[in-house]
Amino acid sequence: MTDFNYNCIKQGLNREDILSRMHDTLSDFRYTHCLRVEKTSRGLAAEYDGDVDRAGLAGLLHDYAKEHDDQEFIDAIKKYHLDPELLNYNNAIWHGIVGAEIIKDELGIYDEDVLNAIRRHTVGAANMTQVDKCVFVGDFIEPKRDFPGIEQARLYSEKSLDSAVAYELKHSVQHLVDKNRTIYPATFVSYNYWIAKGEL
Repeated sequence: MTDFNYNCIKQGLNREDILSRMHDTLSDFRYTHCLRVEKTSRGLAAEYDGDVDRAGLAGLLHDYAKEHDDQEFIDAIKKYHLDPELLNYNNAIWHGIVGAEIIKDELGIYDEDVLNAIRRHTVGAANMTQVDKCVFVGDFIEPKRDFPGIEQARLYSEKSLDSAVAYELKHSVQHLVDKNRTIYPATFVSYNYWIAKGEL
């Protein structure tokens, strides 16, 4: 059990209550992944002078809505007047961008640094904050991740957050192309921005 305390983000926020809710609504696989991303994000924030608590809370909640029903996401896109282009995509994009709105509704968390890191963990963004980057990278390199390129990703994370972000975006775009998948336009914007920084 950890003693992480997120009261500095929202007074009275009880991590144990959030964990209980997540345990009841997520598969064991997804739940334990979220715990590992929380810890990894906090570690990256500590190493790179980020806000440890905001990175940790965003890491914990980044997949909060991942296993929601597709119709819930579709309804939320319409309810919150989000970009209708989102309707052309799926859970892979929705659980971050739309998931942040669900978290506001269900958990009453309104901290934009936390919510933006959740929104951006799937597609990135230009000019990401340290918190954004810690969660984006933490999700990719958490200890149980195992795929071709993971060791390279971890090495880049030891070099700098920016190089790790650039590597992750390059890896993700290549993966989507190899699988003949459509690519959400914001992913290209992120890719172009971070590759142009020349960190790889």
